[in-house]
Amino acid sequence: MDALDGNWAKATVRVEALEPAFATAAAAWAERLQLPPGGEAEFALQLGCDGLQLVELGPQAPGPVRVDFVEGAVAHRRLFGGGNGQMIAKAVGVQPGVRPVVLDATAGLGRDAFVLARLGCAMTLIERHPLIAALLEDGLLRAQIDPDVAPIVAQMHLLRGNAIDLMRAWQGEPPQVVYLDPMFPHRDKSASVKKEMRLFRPLVGDDDDAPALLEAALALATHRVVVKRPRKAPGIAGAQAGYALEGNASRFDIYPKKSLKPKAG
Repeated sequence: MDALDGNWAKATVRVEALEPAFATAAAAWAERLQLPPGGEAEFALQLGCDGLQLVELGPQAPGPVRVDFVEGAVAHRRLFGGGNGQMIAKAVGVQPGVRPVVLDATAGLGRDAFVLARLGCAMTLIERHPLIAALLEDGLLRAQIDPDVAPIVAQMHLLRGNAIDLMRAWQGEPPQVVYLDPMFPHRDKSASVKKEMRLFRPLVGDDDDAPALLEAALALATHRVVVKRPRKAPGIAGAQAGYALEGNASRFDIYPKKSLKPKAG
């Protein structure tokens, strides 16, 4: 079930179609997420010609947030992002002949997972908040019809649910790398990030269970766990990182277990 649980229902959300042609599909989302199709609310999950979007309601509210892997900032990063030289690529262990199988256990809007999929990593994504998972699902579906982006999103498999529970009960081949980016007040001052944080924090809150998330990730990953943090933020409580890669705004704490090596033959 995708319905919001009590912890996430502190902010009121309604579902609405932006045009009559989308009324049936919007009603299906409302039923699936167990949200009202109208009425007073602080936020709206809207469906229109640009896909699914989440918007804060009110006179001073910022614009909507949607997942778009085809245009905008994600497309720019796909075309001009620096390839294997990106810090996230180095953090997860991308190198000549090595494209790790990665679990992004805190997928959010899927941007980091998309970057890694673009570099050739097979990606599994977990998102526990139903509204964010809905935006991500919609973005992945729309990306499938773009000939340039479809092969990338084909590398991305979305799971919905609590990452700690899913990792503890993992079935099948475990990922080589688990990637974590717990909710935290990141120092990125860009307008888009500030808008997203303003939208999501009332709905999601902070990841108070980050230590348990790290513990579950360390138990599952075969080769390493990577945790993205604001550059000056403390590490997650629990196991100590082996080393870190530091950038201007963020750093990657790396918990190595085994070396990633090219496949023989």
